[in-house]
Amino acid sequence: MAMQVKNETRTGLTAEIKIVPAWAWTLAVVGFAIAQLFFNVVMARHQHAPPAWCRALMGLAAGTVLGCYLLLVGYVNRDARRRGMSSILWTLVAIFIPHGLGLILYFILRQPERSACPQCGNAVQTGFNFCPGCNYKLGPSCPQCQRVVGVNDVYCPYCGTSLRNQAAP
Repeated sequence: MAMQVKNETRTGLTAEIKIVPAWAWTLAVVGFAIAQLFFNVVMARHQHAPPAWCRALMGLAAGTVLGCYLLLVGYVNRDARRRGMSSILWTLVAIFIPHGLGLILYFILRQPERSACPQCGNAVQTGFNFCPGCNYKLGPSCPQCQRVVGVNDVYCPYCGTSLRNQAAP
């Protein structure tokens, strides 16, 4: 079964934030609120509680860290799916490998983003010469060795074949 991909050209931080699912935003807000409740209400009832300004600062810091962690877990869930990786596996790795090491592992080991074939919409990995679904030529390649060449190359840098008569895709 061929995987269809939307050909979107969004870039930047705002585009990446948009893939964080609603459930992760909800969990982040709830986690932040629970941190505030714990530090400013529950901790205030203890006999040796820190001063109010210190509890408020600790609540803000803990809530922010917890909220960001939950947002990152949500990001990993959607980003893994977008890259054709197992979203459940990577979400569990991000959650259960402690101290944020699961998140770091994900960002080190994640696959490159896939793009869509302009002809059939099939998911195509970066660096492919032809679409595996419809055999559409995705970019210029050497007619002799089939390696990717630059648009302005006159000769193939790998085998030396002349590229002058090759039509651009």
